Amino acid sequence: MEFLTHSPEQTQRVGAALAKTLCGGEVIAFLGDLGAGKTAFTRGLAEGLGVTDAVTSPTYTIVNEYLTGRLPLFHFDMYRLGSSEELFDIGWEDYLARGGVCAVEWSENVQDALEAPITVRIDRVSSGGDDCRRITITGGEPLEHLSL
Repeated sequence: MEFLTHSPEQTQRVGAALAKTLCGGEVIAFLGDLGAGKTAFTRGLAEGLGVTDAVTSPTYTIVNEYLTGRLPLFHFDMYRLGSSEELFDIGWEDYLARGGVCAVEWSENVQDALEAPITVRIDRVSSGGDDCRRITITGGEPLEHLSL
């Protein structure tokens, strides 16, 4: 499934729409360059899950937990991790067991540890002088019901 967005707010709306289809236990694996919109998309996921906390990038903390929504949201940034072994060292299996949604930025750094993720690729594209984003979502059964 593919979406074209023209603002961070539109990117968030796509994330919110995806969140409404989730039932817990999903891993969202983000692919995209620095500044592509991964955290904006995660803000949308949080909104769609009913999270009331402000969502920030977990660059320095590795994971931020948001527990105020209908499902827990665990927002990971794997940029500083060198391997999947480091992911397991921070308690990855415990997060999976908690039945929330794991949103993983820089997922390519730990790809071999992610089983059947929903992949969200965000690419910058130029469209008539407008700096927009192409969001491609693959994997997972919820996609059949995703609508904006």
